[in-house]
Amino acid sequence: MLNLGVKNTLRILRGTSVGMYLGDKDGNDVLLPKKYIPDDVIVGNDIEVFIYKDSEDRIIATTLEPKVKLNEFAYLQVMAVTGIGAFMDWGLEKDLFVPFKEQNRKLQVGDWSAVYVYLDEDTERLVGSCKVNRFFEKENIELEEGQEVDLLVFEETNLGLNVIINQKYKGLIYENEVFQRIKLGSKVKGYVKQLREDSRIDVSLQKQGYANVEPNAERILEKLKASEGFLDLTDKSDANYVMYQLEMSKKTFKKAIGSLYKQRLIRIEEDGIYLV
Repeated sequence: MLNLGVKNTLRILRGTSVGMYLGDKDGNDVLLPKKYIPDDVIVGNDIEVFIYKDSEDRIIATTLEPKVKLNEFAYLQVMAVTGIGAFMDWGLEKDLFVPFKEQNRKLQVGDWSAVYVYLDEDTERLVGSCKVNRFFEKENIELEEGQEVDLLVFEETNLGLNVIINQKYKGLIYENEVFQRIKLGSKVKGYVKQLREDSRIDVSLQKQGYANVEPNAERILEKLKASEGFLDLTDKSDANYVMYQLEMSKKTFKKAIGSLYKQRLIRIEEDGIYLV
């Protein structure tokens, strides 16, 4: 069976003037156009390809790497808008179609938006939806507090940054806990801070408590070495200045320099900290 929207491992059946035909174990075949054929493949080899429908609605194979696959979220840019909807760049020759009914605002060329890719049952086409909230898993949350997770930052709110967790859940990083420069569309590592009773998930960009000291202590050491052994930061420094210099909270900074001081790796003076 040829599976739309995902990677398929298929056998190279034969070559033609327009490309190579690939087949599965059920006897289905699909064309891999000539421009996508790697140099080192021969008939009889297996090859991994992405399957989708081209602009003429034909099932086609490609070795290009899509930015998003079936049942996944991404943050994409609008490349064109027509009378039926918007088209977003997802890394393939044919842009991803987002119908007007699947837009939570009127998209314009150049706009960026979070999008979820699903298979439209009526047309059997891969389609994008910017109404991503309905696709998040809300019931069976298989996460633990403190767990490291993959985050995709997709929306700014008055509370902070909404993120997609592990391509499955929606989470929130509170504004007062963002201690580094981060923009919409960024993919970063994070940590589950709290699993709330209302099924909402609070996440942090840093480990909680003393588990966060070691990597941040290392960051301070690296900054000291790059700054000729001195930083004009102390436990009395302004929190915003600490965040600007080190991309961490003042609380984390104080814990980290405390750890470094106990290890006699730094000395703390009134004007700042020095590398020993």
